[in-house]
Amino acid sequence: MTLPYGSSEVDAVLFDLDDVLVPFQTPSAWQWAWRPQGPILGDRRVRVAVRRSLKAWDRRRWLGLTGKEPRADETELRRELAATLAVIAGHALPAEETDAVVRRMLRPAGEVERFPDVAPALERLRARAVRIGAVSELPRDASLWLMRRVGLPESLLVAPADGDGPSLPDRAAFRAAVERLGSTVERTAYVGDLYWSDVRAAERAGLPAILLDRHEAWPKVQHGRITDLGAFEATLAHGAAPPGNDAAGGEPEPAGPT
Repeated sequence: MTLPYGSSEVDAVLFDLDDVLVPFQTPSAWQWAWRPQGPILGDRRVRVAVRRSLKAWDRRRWLGLTGKEPRADETELRRELAATLAVIAGHALPAEETDAVVRRMLRPAGEVERFPDVAPALERLRARAVRIGAVSELPRDASLWLMRRVGLPESLLVAPADGDGPSLPDRAAFRAAVERLGSTVERTAYVGDLYWSDVRAAERAGLPAILLDRHEAWPKVQHGRITDLGAFEATLAHGAAPPGNDAAGGEPEPAGPT
């Protein structure tokens, strides 16, 4: 079966994993990774730091995709998480402490969090026999660990960051993931939480894409943006905005690191 997409249809959906299907950078996750015994971290401070982190990581991945900088890899991801921790803490922590916190963020063992909209959304797609897959910018071990923690089947993972072949957000990586689902790019929708290196990168590869902005980091995006998966099908049915700039309801292209 299929889902309506503008004047056409899609028969498969690719989801980004972290902060789309599985909570990753949340206040409680940072609390457990850095201060499991307290004191309690300020919720607002953590959320501001996470939004800043998402924008910086999105910019870094986009610059790597467009050839303006080397491709972002796991080392770069760890650096970004370390920078986020420094913002949360209000100062740089000792290297040994920082490394330990980042390791715990990538392999959490604290209280299990779940997004309440994920299970119903996946069930709706399964009921319509829509193919489902997950891609991740995290290594396979970390991705599978997070999936097991929230009860997602490991079979959903079709493209971890350290898999064979090209890695996301490369155009070839999106297409390879689509092939593993047994569909085509025109008939596979993508749902990601980063504007440029998820949504725009997927569109460059030919996939209709939706921005799931749980952290409300891209409030200026007017078309194809949702804040929970309850609105996914209705938003997809409206079709995608034409690739471009603010006039298309997006945001200006990131210029470079700040």
